[in-house]
Amino acid sequence: MKTLLTGGAGYIGSHTAVAMVDAGHDVAVVDNFANSSAEAIARVEKITGKKVALYEADVADKERMMEILKTEMPDCIIHFAGLKAVGESVAMPVEYYRNNIDTTLTLLECMRELGLTNIVFSSSATVYGEDNVPPFTEDAPKGMCTNPYGWTKWMQEQMLTDAAKASKAECDRLKATGKEAGANEWKAPLSVVLLRYFNPVGAHESGLIGEDPQGIPNNLMPYISQVAVGRRDHLTVFGDDYDTPDGTCRRDYIHVMDLAEGHVKAAEYAVENKGTEVINLGTGSPYSVLEMVEAFGRACGHAVAYEIGARRAGDVQDSWADAEKAKAVLGWQASRGIDEICRDAWNWQSHNPQGYKK
Repeated sequence: MKTLLTGGAGYIGSHTAVAMVDAGHDVAVVDNFANSSAEAIARVEKITGKKVALYEADVADKERMMEILKTEMPDCIIHFAGLKAVGESVAMPVEYYRNNIDTTLTLLECMRELGLTNIVFSSSATVYGEDNVPPFTEDAPKGMCTNPYGWTKWMQEQMLTDAAKASKAECDRLKATGKEAGANEWKAPLSVVLLRYFNPVGAHESGLIGEDPQGIPNNLMPYISQVAVGRRDHLTVFGDDYDTPDGTCRRDYIHVMDLAEGHVKAAEYAVENKGTEVINLGTGSPYSVLEMVEAFGRACGHAVAYEIGARRAGDVQDSWADAEKAKAVLGWQASRGIDEICRDAWNWQSHNPQGYKK
């Protein structure tokens, strides 16, 4: 199977590229390197011993994407490209709506024109909002998002779902009338897998690839890692007055390689099925911020300095998955725990203290 990964040089995309190649699939990557590095793909090739086709492009650029997709004609597209930080989205909502929605609309237009019908979308547990009680099941109400990032994921899910429904109706109509599909008509029903994942953390066990955010990290694990390696003085914990055992927020932290392997299963599923499937990728076990800080201290051999700050806008108290559907539909479940997560994150950061920068 040939797969094309938009945003494939990013954190989750690069690890998924490794998992796809390891599973025997061909991989091409499109990335504009806004928050990623071409070096990540060079290291993917080093890990796998296989060549990965790499295109520098903005996924919202339709003309360029048509060129790339005509060249590759992938069996499945895995769509990672997009801005992804909760806190940043609150401060920069216009940029988040423009970037994240435009990339998905452009992809759908290109896929329709070229007859490409299989897509796996990188969604998020943020679509569940704060009114649901965890563990979140896929049929839990969504749409009460607490930040623009979550709303963009909600909107993209809806666009993909609507496109899949319309593609089937259009193909049924064309079949009934005996007409051929036109340039702007679906040639086959669209297959969509919406992966709602929780909190990806960790790194590839080789230490060659990992999370390397540009500027100040917006997520917990890279910030802890940078404090531990000496790049930052301390971690600020956003609030210790939540209704949890230690007062800090709880999340479902999933090893990025478990997540990557889930994408392999989802892509394989997409090419064999039509319609829309929504699937959580998580462990089903939550850990608090302070529990993660303590676990990382064990991994790196020294305490990680932190201080307590005010709550952060857009954060929810508790979020973790019901992961039973992934096991039933994809035959996938997370296998790596908190100690492996912290071990691999520290292995990456300690050998790459400045990330991919030389």
